[in-house]
Formats: sequence, structure tokens, C-alpha cells
Amino acid sequence: GACPYKTDVMTKWCCMATERQHTPHGEWRTENGEQPVLWRDSFFWLALLLTIFAIAPFTQPGYFWGAHDARHHVYFLFEFDRLVQDGIWWPRWSPDFTFGYGYPFFNIYGPFSHLLAEVLLRVGGLSYTAAVESIFALGILAAAGGMYGYVRSLAGRGAGLLAAVAYTYAPYHLLVLFVRAGLAENSAFAWLPFCLWSFREAVLHPKPRAIVLAALCYGGLMITSNLVFLLFSPLLIIYILALLVWHSWPAQEWRTRLRRGLFAALAPTAGGILGLGLSGLFWLPMLLERNDVRVDQWFAGRYAFRDHFLYVFQLFSPHWGFGISVPGPNDGMSFQLGVALLLLALLGGFMGWRQPSLRVETALLAAAAGVAALLSLHVAAPLWELPIIGGLLQAAQFPWRWLPITMLCLSVLAGLLFTPHPAEKQTAERSLPVIAVVGIVLLASYPLLQIKIIEPVEGPVGLAALMRFERDADELTGSTRWVKEIPRWSPIAEYYVQLDEAGADVTPITTKVDYALVDNQTISVESKRHNTVMEEVYFCTDPGERPGDCSPREDARIIFNQFYYPGWRAYLLDQEHGTPVVALDVRAETAGTLGRISVTVPPVGEGYILLRFEDTWPRTIGKYFTIASLLVSVLLLAVPVFGRTRRRPATT
Repeated sequence: GACPYKTDVMTKWCCMATERQHTPHGEWRTENGEQPVLWRDSFFWLALLLTIFAIAPFTQPGYFWGAHDARHHVYFLFEFDRLVQDGIWWPRWSPDFTFGYGYPFFNIYGPFSHLLAEVLLRVGGLSYTAAVESIFALGILAAAGGMYGYVRSLAGRGAGLLAAVAYTYAPYHLLVLFVRAGLAENSAFAWLPFCLWSFREAVLHPKPRAIVLAALCYGGLMITSNLVFLLFSPLLIIYILALLVWHSWPAQEWRTRLRRGLFAALAPTAGGILGLGLSGLFWLPMLLERNDVRVDQWFAGRYAFRDHFLYVFQLFSPHWGFGISVPGPNDGMSFQLGVALLLLALLGGFMGWRQPSLRVETALLAAAAGVAALLSLHVAAPLWELPIIGGLLQAAQFPWRWLPITMLCLSVLAGLLFTPHPAEKQTAERSLPVIAVVGIVLLASYPLLQIKIIEPVEGPVGLAALMRFERDADELTGSTRWVKEIPRWSPIAEYYVQLDEAGADVTPITTKVDYALVDNQTISVESKRHNTVMEEVYFCTDPGERPGDCSPREDARIIFNQFYYPGWRAYLLDQEHGTPVVALDVRAETAGTLGRISVTVPPVGEGYILLRFEDTWPRTIGKYFTIASLLVSVLLLAVPVFGRTRRRPATT
């Protein structure tokens, strides 16, 4: 029943929290307690429509090659496509990075945004640049839709519209889009409100569908950006705990509170575990094989976190630029939070605090926004040096990468400015102030909606241009832990560039065998087949004067111009059927500084050797985790269907 009137403030809040869970609430709940479907909500479509000003810069002719990571993502997609063409549906190895020596890029970097771009490239027929720009645009739309749905569930349609627009046009979001060109980060921004929304539903309405949705959102965030996943997870966990306390607090006895809280925790816990299972294909090998790549080059030198702390004034400075982050306060790009967003968040936080049923979430979001902003400031530098806490903070690489959490929380708080009374309906008169404030947000962001369209300095997208980019920008030159000295050029890169300068077609090399290290007097090697993750070679040891005259040797090895990394395996093939019969020794070369693949030649005189990139045990287990989690998700979604079927009354 309804809560009786109480004078005690805490008792009144507890009663309202209980009623909020079980009674209809105007705009954010229908009479049966369910959320109205989004596609029937005019404000949802308006929120998507208003993203047009953020998407419009991507529709200009040309591509913004000068943005920080704009070139990176084109070549990430280029490599992804090369692997897909060779039948690799979940790429892990990038064969052309580091001047052709290769790098396990997609084994440690969330591939989801480039997987979507690959679909547009192959199915939609788009160019590399158009596919990347399209994923930027889709990320903007998804982020606005997710924020609208989440905040609408909290505070109604007007609040959802304002929050969606504030999130889309937050200065840091525009910085990621137009200055930094962070494709994976922008795509991850779409998952953040969906995660808050789905896990909230899992706590308050623990149904199988809510568990699966929470799992899909959490797993999707992981395979999109493991960095944003790591930064966001503490907030999500604290948010769930706060909701559980709010859910169980109305009970008078502590045992009842504990029992109710534990029961309510089952659904979000299941969603989190299932989400990790769905993304196990990626995160398990990423975590367990991370030490097999050199990470020092990404956390030292110009990437050292100590040179990239912000100063308080930078959070409020109207400066905007297309430069980079440098030591000291004179960065070439802006880290402003935005005056309009800050003022709206302050007012929205006040209005949210006035609603007892939103007080816990309002306080938590405000605290999270402040803490995340504080972690990016120079005054927080001592925390980054602590043994355990510092390790977590340094995972962000740059201190200002904690600002997405601030942006997320401020956008939600801004939407709470239009929190209606539970019994209040959205009317045309009430919609006018919402539209007016939305217009102010759009006008405030207008000077920031800029994009620099330039021509690629390294030439059209291709292998030669990729090599020039790696050389001139010192990017895409990651290496494995067996590499003692990072190369600055290679024979493979020289081959591609010479072909391009001669005006010839630049086609992929047909072998990675280092023939310079093959002593033709003692061993003869000939490549038979080669692609991005495989090479088959014929060998003949101690060749005589006549063809086919081969004698066994015990110490022969073949060196491949490819960095060694777990997963590279070699086999002696059955000459009649071409099937692997014996696994050969594969290791990093001991001579030199490159840590290339060295394969032992078996003492059989002659034969065929197959070198290929395969799954390791973490990759295999992660794959099975994902398959099992998909099956569990399907079963959970089928439970309500079977339940309704069994309850259907018999007919006569």
C-alpha cells in the first residue's frame, strides 16, 4: 500500500523509494511498471536528430588526416581488412606494423569499432576513410540514444533530452571527436549510459532480459575499449552498491535489509559475470599475454604520465586548439569542462537532490565527477606514485583520460534540471523550457564544431603510405618483449616504398623468410605459400650438385622477418597430403636485437615446413567462455517465452 505521511525525513525518503519501485511514475513508467518503448517516444527521435551538428563535420569532402589518431584508425582498419581477406574473422596479429615485422595489436586493443568499420567497408562498399567516419557518426548517435534512455528512466523525457544533448556536445566529447580522433573511445562513450541503465534495471527489475542486456553492454564496453572499461568499472560497481542499499533500506530489520540486498545483488552480479564471459574472447588473452609485449615505449618518453597533469584553470579555460598535450600548462588542445555544462550540472544536481528518490544517485554522480576531475589535476600527482592506487591510475596513461567519467556524470546531472514531480505529465508548456535550454547548449558548443580537412602527407592508403607513416610519425611501431632494440626501418618497408616511388603497383610481399641468413651452401629454402598469418616453405639441407640431392643436418634454422610472439607455431608437413605431422621448435632468435621467429629445420634432408599463427591456451579458453556465455544468454532470453507458453490456458 501507499506510505503513510511521516514527519521524519529519513522515513519519508524510505517510503518514497519503496513507492518508486512499485508504483507508476508519470513519464518514466507506464501503468504496468514498464518503460515505454523508445521508438514511440518523440523526444528520443528529437535527441537523435539534434546530433546532426556533431555529425555534420564528418560529411565534409576529404578526411581529417591531421587529427591525432585519425591516421591510426584508417591503418588499423587497413590491417583488419588484410586479415579478414585471409579468412581471419577475429584478428589478433597485425602483419605490417613496425615496418612489416608485425605486432599483436588486436590481441591487446579492443577491436569492436574496427569490426563494425570492416562491415561497412566490405558490405557497404565504403572507403577506408568513409567507414571510419561512419563509425564516428554511429557512435555519436548511440551515445545520445543511450543517455536519453537512461536519464528518461530516472527523471522523465525532458531530462532525458537535455542529458542526451549535453552528453553529445560536452567539450571533452568534441575534443575526442575532432581533435584526438579517438574512435574506440568515442564508441565506448555509447556504452557508458547503456551500462548504467541496464544495471539499474537489473537491480530494480531483476528479470532474465535485464541480466542479458547488462551483460551485453558490459561485454560490449570491454571489447570496444579496455581502457575506458577499466576507468568506468569502479564507478559502475559503486553505483550498483548504492542502488542495492537504496533498494533494501526501507526494511526495518537489518536481517531483512541484508537478505533483500543480497537477493537484489544476484541479477547485476550475474550480468557482470556474463558480460565478462561474453568478452572473454578478448580480455583473457589480453590480460594473460600482456607481458609478452613491450609496454615501456607507451608509458615513457613523451607518454610519461608525469608530464601530462592538468591545472585547475584548464578545466574552465575557453581555449580551443588542435595541438597536443605537452608538459606544463600550455597544452595545444583544450581540456575545458564547459561553462554551460557545469552550470546545468550544478542546477540539475540541486533539482535532483530535492527529489528524495534521486538523492543517492545525484550525490554519487556529483562525487564521481569531482573525483575523476581531481585525478587529472597536478595536485593529485602524489596519488599516482602510490604502489597499488598508482598502478590503477597509471593504466589511464595520461591523467586527463579520467575526464570521460566527469563528462558522463555532469551530463546526467544536467538532465536532472527538468526532473518532474512523480505525478506530473510532460506537457507542451513544460517542453518549451527544455527546448530553450537545449538550444543554449547547442549555441555554446558551436565554436567547437570544427574539423581540419587536410591531405595525407604519406600518400593514398596503402602499404607504402603505412611504412612512411610509421617512419615519420614514429607510430604503430610496437614490439614484443623479445625485441631488444625497436627497429627504425626494414627491408620490407624499403621494398614497398621503392615500388611506390617507381610508380609500380604496391602488392604485399610473398615471403618473410630472411634469405640473407640462408647459407646457400648448406641449406636451400623456397617459399611456396604466404599470407598475413601463414607461410609454407620447402627446404633442402646440404644440397648437392643434382636437384633433390639433400642430406640431413642437425643445426639448421630458418629465420623469418617477423617478431616472435606466443601463438606462432611450425610443423613438418606430410609431403603426400600436406598435413602437419611433427611440431617443430619455434623461438625468438638469439642473435641480433630483433627477436624474430627462428624455426628449427628437422634432420630429414628435405621437406615442407608450415609456419602459422594459432590460438594459445588463453585464447582458446577465452573463446570457449564467450561461446558458453552466448548459450547462457540465449537460454535466459528463452525463459520468459517458455514461461508464457506454459501458462497459456487450454482451449476447448
